[in-house]
Amino acid sequence: MVRCVLRVGDMAAKKTATKTKGKAKVKKVMHEYKHGELKSGSGKKVTGRKQAIAIGLNEARESGAKIPRKGASKSKSHTKTKSAGSHG
Repeated sequence: MVRCVLRVGDMAAKKTATKTKGKAKVKKVMHEYKHGELKSGSGKKVTGRKQAIAIGLNEARESGAKIPRKGASKSKSHTKTKSAGSHG
């Protein structure tokens, strides 16, 4: 019989590997942005800090880093509904 043992350290190492991959990508993109070398998809120079961060996160996701999307942490079922009665 073959036993498969999963240690907690193995899972933590895998999570940090993808986390550091994402951090490295964002760091590289921000370096390009600061030096005026970062270009958008259309070829124009990126001038906004938020756009530079978005490009870095997108590249990190494409390279395999597990970075959640912007709205992933918010629950969609938690919306407010108006009551049918009047407020008086």
